[in-house]
Amino acid sequence: MYKLLELPRQQDIVALRRALWAHRIGHQVTEEEAVQVVWLADPRQRDDAARLIEQWHRGALSERPASPPKRPSTSLFGSAFSQAPLAAACVALCLAVFALMALFGDRVVAALTFVPVEPSQGRLMVGTLGDVVASGQLWRLLSPTVMHFGWMHLVFNMLWLWYFGRQVEALQGPLRLAAIVVVAALASNLAQYATGTVLFGGMSGVDYALLGYVWLMARRAPASGFFVPQMLVVFMLAWMVFTMTDMAGLFGFGNVANEAHLGGLLVGLAWGWWAGGRAAKGDGT
Repeated sequence: MYKLLELPRQQDIVALRRALWAHRIGHQVTEEEAVQVVWLADPRQRDDAARLIEQWHRGALSERPASPPKRPSTSLFGSAFSQAPLAAACVALCLAVFALMALFGDRVVAALTFVPVEPSQGRLMVGTLGDVVASGQLWRLLSPTVMHFGWMHLVFNMLWLWYFGRQVEALQGPLRLAAIVVVAALASNLAQYATGTVLFGGMSGVDYALLGYVWLMARRAPASGFFVPQMLVVFMLAWMVFTMTDMAGLFGFGNVANEAHLGGLLVGLAWGWWAGGRAAKGDGT
């Protein structure tokens, strides 16, 4: 979210909001102390929004704004890639791996596990982190994040990846998103492996890193444009705590990569604290 405008709380902005929606400019209004803040969903629409604001200040907005020019229709995936190419590519990669796992089964899983896992003489031989480094199979340090073991697992992880990842990419660019994804994937995978688990996967550690990052950016640097509903933060943190308890198994949520969630969250909180502090001081992000 991009901070577009601050106005006194008592000021009527109904006409402005109607004009923004009529021109398909997504936005949200929040109240902060004595002001109301208008947030822009897509920073690329800043110029269009600025023109409408100027007309509104002059009192030149008609009651029924002219319809905006029609844009060529695009597919769902085309629209996603135009909004946030890297976030969309991460989602597409996870979907592709999920399809390959359905087609080729254990061969795909064995190629992507954190350490090599191979059957030998009726036994399952499990490699070590040293084997990964020595053999040059460094992709394994990150590859478990793109494996998902069920539709629900995939859908929820992709939902949060898109929700948070799109914000980071839109506001700070693909390099920042790529850095967070790589560091969080490595940290969460190492945290889960440290517990003695070999077969694990999912983007949830990265999702929790993005949650922590966006949350602290929004709190420490409100002008940065980041936004996350407080209840969503509460829900995701409560869910993480719930899956760490024995109660989770009773409801069919056993075998959750709790350490990966925690490792990713700590990465995101640390990064968000640092970057949010710099942004609040005007030192960049």
